[in-house]
Amino acid sequence: MKRTAVLNVVGLTQRHIGPDTPAISRFQSLGQTTTIDPAFPAVTCTAQSNYLTGKRPCDHGIVGNGWYNYELAEVNFWKQPNQTVQSPKLWDDPHLNKDVFTCATMFWWFNMYANVDWSVTPRPTYPADGSKHFDIYTWPYELRPALKAELGEFPFPAFWGPMAGQQSPAGKPEAVSEWIANAAKWVEQHRQPTLNLVYLPHLDYNLQRLGPDHPET
Repeated sequence: MKRTAVLNVVGLTQRHIGPDTPAISRFQSLGQTTTIDPAFPAVTCTAQSNYLTGKRPCDHGIVGNGWYNYELAEVNFWKQPNQTVQSPKLWDDPHLNKDVFTCATMFWWFNMYANVDWSVTPRPTYPADGSKHFDIYTWPYELRPALKAELGEFPFPAFWGPMAGQQSPAGKPEAVSEWIANAAKWVEQHRQPTLNLVYLPHLDYNLQRLGPDHPET
C-alpha cells in the first residue's frame, strides 16, 4: 500500500507560494495542483471533518469550532473526542486492509480516542491537586515521553492565546508548526504509517489577527 502524508497548512493559498517558499515551489512543480471548494463555515474543525468523512456539516455534525450545547446551556469550543464527529472517518472504511493500513493523526482536530494507530494533540493535564499544566495527549501513551525526549516540551502558549503566531517567550511565530512537523517526521521515521495526517497552523494566526490583505500575511 502506497504511503501518503497529508499536510493541512491552514491558510496556505497559491499566492503564498513563490520565491520565499522554494521547497514548496519545487514540490509543486513535480506534481499537480488542484483546488477544492472550501468548507462552510471555513474553520478548522468543520473543514477537517469534511475531509476525513467526505460529508458536510449537516451530516457529520461539526458546524463550527464550537457551538451552543442546549443540554449544558453553554458554548463548547475546541472539544477533542473523536466521537464528536458523527460520521465514519476514512480510517473506518471497511474495505481497508487493516493488516497493512496504519494511520497517524498529528494534531488534526477531534483526535482523542480516534480509531487510529498513533495520535498526538494538544491537551492540558489536570492532576489531582487541582492544578493545570500545558501538555499533549498521545496514543499510545508511550509516544508522549518519546516525543518529549526528542523534541522537548510542546510550546503550548504559542498554540493558543495571545502569543500564538508571534515572537514571544514561547518561541518563534512558527514554533508550533515546527514542533508538530518534527513530531510528524519522528513518527514517519520510527513508525512509518500508511497515512500521516499533519496539521500545521502557524499561517492561520496572523491571517485571522491581521486579515488576508495585510503585508505580513
